[in-house]
Formats: sequence, structure tokens, C-alpha cells
Amino acid sequence: MSQNSPKAIYIHGSTPIEQERLSALNRILNDQYIKALSLQEGEKILDVGSGLGQFSQLLAEKTGENGRVIGIERDEAQLNQANSLVLNRKNTVNIEYRKGNAYQLPLRDKEWGQFDIVHARFLLEHLSKPQKAIRQMIKAIRPGGRIILADDDHSTFRPTPEPPGFSIIWKAYCRSYERLGNDPYIGRHLVSLLYRSGITKYKNGSVFFGGCKGEEKFELVADNLTGILEGARALILEEGLLDKYSFETAIKNLKYWKTLPDAALNYSIDWVEGIK
Repeated sequence: MSQNSPKAIYIHGSTPIEQERLSALNRILNDQYIKALSLQEGEKILDVGSGLGQFSQLLAEKTGENGRVIGIERDEAQLNQANSLVLNRKNTVNIEYRKGNAYQLPLRDKEWGQFDIVHARFLLEHLSKPQKAIRQMIKAIRPGGRIILADDDHSTFRPTPEPPGFSIIWKAYCRSYERLGNDPYIGRHLVSLLYRSGITKYKNGSVFFGGCKGEEKFELVADNLTGILEGARALILEEGLLDKYSFETAIKNLKYWKTLPDAALNYSIDWVEGIK
């Protein structure tokens, strides 16, 4: 990243525990989420912020041997994991990972303006200058191609019955994003971000990935909620957004909430699709 590029700070880090959480998140969301993309065989896709590569792999499977997927990831640990997944695939021709960042996409001259789809999920919330990244993505799309952005609006997490202390710890979590110069509510702004980047034809929607007690994926859903808070623990405490006792008590209550027979989490990821 050049000195002129803004920083991109991932609040949760890249510890083995965080890698496990991200892997589980893919298992929760990918099958349902991919339906919203309406992929076609043979499409050429750029996946920005590809992380562990699980979703990029699914994109490659859906576009087939005639398709092409390039994943861009700046974190070395996640990039290594993604490349190890490639080695386990029968067809490795149609997928490639490159180290880079969303502000300066590592594309060759002949690749700019050639992608049918440029996709980014759970990326913009960790960028201080999301507009700068989106303009790079649009530059990579062919005329008539699609940009698909999906991200969180953290105001919509609703665990019920609400565990004691949840609203306090969740407010502290959202404020930790703001301390980094990032937007915890960026999901609601996706259409505006595209509009300000010159895209005037778009549609938006959401994909549900909550759950309730008794459903197969509920344990993963509940553990993900606890995991994202645990991942931000250091920053929350260092910034004085919440004291240690209140933080640990809220986490304890959240883990107990998971055992309740009527525990439920309502949450959806926001997405928008624009046409260049």
C-alpha cells in the first residue's frame, strides 16, 4: 500500500480463533447468499477481500471451467489458507489469489475493465475510505457488468430474549469501529455509495443469516455473535469503551442465552447490485 492510501484495519485480527470463526461464518451464509448473485456459467469474477477463499471457491464452482475467479486479499494468514484450499481442488485453472488491497487492486493493464462481476462482502465496514475502494472496483468492471457489495448494518442485530448487558456491549462494539474511522452501519449506505461513484442503475436486498434454537446452524450463528465481540475485546478495553467486568459479564450472559429454548437471533446482511 502506498503512503497516499488510507489504512484498512480489520478489527478482529487474524488469529487462529478468528480464522475458525470466519470459516464457520462461510458455512452459515454461503449457500443462501450465492443465490442472490444470479451467477452465469463462464463469468469472470473479481472477489475483493476474499479472506479464507471459501466463497471464492464457491464462485469458481458456479461459473464452471469456462469461468474465472481472482480473489484479492491483503492478510497473509488468510491468503495462505485460501491457497491451501486451491491445492485440494480438482480444477485449479479457473481460480487465483493475489495479495493486495482494495485501494490499489493488483490487476494487470489488460485486466482492467474486463470483469463481468466485481464482488465484495464484509469488506467496506473495515475501510476508512470505502468510496475510494468502490471506484477501483468499478474501474475493473466491463461496460454492462455488475458490482455486488454486501455488508453489515450492525444496528440490526437482535438477540431475543435479549441477554442482560447486550445493548451496552454492542454499543461499545459499534463505537470501536468508529474509533478506527470505519462505519459499523455501512450496509444501509450501499446504494448511496454506488450512486456517488457514478452508478445509477442498481437494486438492493438482504440475505437472512440469523436463526433460532433447534435449527441446525443456530450454534454457529450464536457462536459467531460471541466471537465477533471477543475479537474486539482488546480494542474495546484499550479505548475505555467498556470496563472489563461489564464486558466479561455480558459475554457470560450471551453464552447462557444460547442455551435458552426460545433463543433467537434476527439479522440480515444488506447487499446492492449495480450495473456499469
